[in-house]
Amino acid sequence: MFSGGAASWAAARRTMEAGYDDVALLFTDTRTEDEDLYRFLDEAAADVGAPLERISDGRDIWQVFRDERFLGNSRADPCSKILKRELSRKWLEANRDPADTVMVLGFDWTEMHRFERAAAAWAPWQVDAPMTRPPYRMKAEMLADLQARGIAPPRLYGMGFEHNNCGGGCVKAGIGHFTRLLQVFPSRYAEWEANEEGIRQFLDKDVSILRRQGERMTLRDLRLRLQSGWNDQTVLWDVGGCACFEEPEPEDAS
Repeated sequence: MFSGGAASWAAARRTMEAGYDDVALLFTDTRTEDEDLYRFLDEAAADVGAPLERISDGRDIWQVFRDERFLGNSRADPCSKILKRELSRKWLEANRDPADTVMVLGFDWTEMHRFERAAAAWAPWQVDAPMTRPPYRMKAEMLADLQARGIAPPRLYGMGFEHNNCGGGCVKAGIGHFTRLLQVFPSRYAEWEANEEGIRQFLDKDVSILRRQGERMTLRDLRLRLQSGWNDQTVLWDVGGCACFEEPEPEDAS
C-alpha cells in the first residue's frame, strides 16, 4: 500500500530487501492530493524497483460525501473507506490470492495499535508492517534516508504537515492541522471551506469536519477565530492524521 508518504516508501524498501517477489506498489488516488505527491510517487517507486499500480474510482472526496450524503469528519471517513479501503480490497481480490500474498502497510514502531487494528480488519489477507520492527526509524530519519538516496521528500513535510495525504487536508486531521493549512495554503483552505459549506447546504444539516470540546466547528468558524487573533495553544497539538487502512470507528453523523 504505497500512500505517497515517507514510511510507505521505507516499508517498501524493506519488503524488497527481504526478498519478496512479484511486488506491486498500490496507490489509491483520492484525486484530492498535493501535486508534489505524484512526483514523489514516481521517484520513490523507481528507487524501490517495483511496478507502481495507480487506481481510482474517478471521484474526489467531496463527490463521495455528496453521493453518500455524509460529511466526513474526525470520527468517520467515508472518503478513505470508499476511495482507499474498498478499492484496495477489490484490487486484491482481482489480482492476488490471500494464500500467498502479504499486504504491506507503512506503520512504524510508534503505531503498533494502528497496525493491530488494520491486521484484524484485512483478514483473510496477511498484513505486515516492516517499520514496526528493528532497526527502528523515526520519521526524520526516514526523510534523511530519502535525501541520501537523491529523492526530495514530499514537500508537505517541510511545510509542517504530519502526512502527505489529501493535499494537506484530511477530514481526520485536527484543528492544529487545518490551522497550518490556512497559514501555508490559504487558497486551498478556502476550497475546503467552500466545499464543506456546500455539503452543509446540500444536506441541509448543521454538520462539520472539526469539533472542539465536543461542539461542531466549521472551517469558516475556525478561520474567523484565527483571523480575530484567537490563540488557543491546546489546538496546536490537535493534528490528527489519516487512518485510511485501519478499521474505522463507528460512523456518527451527529
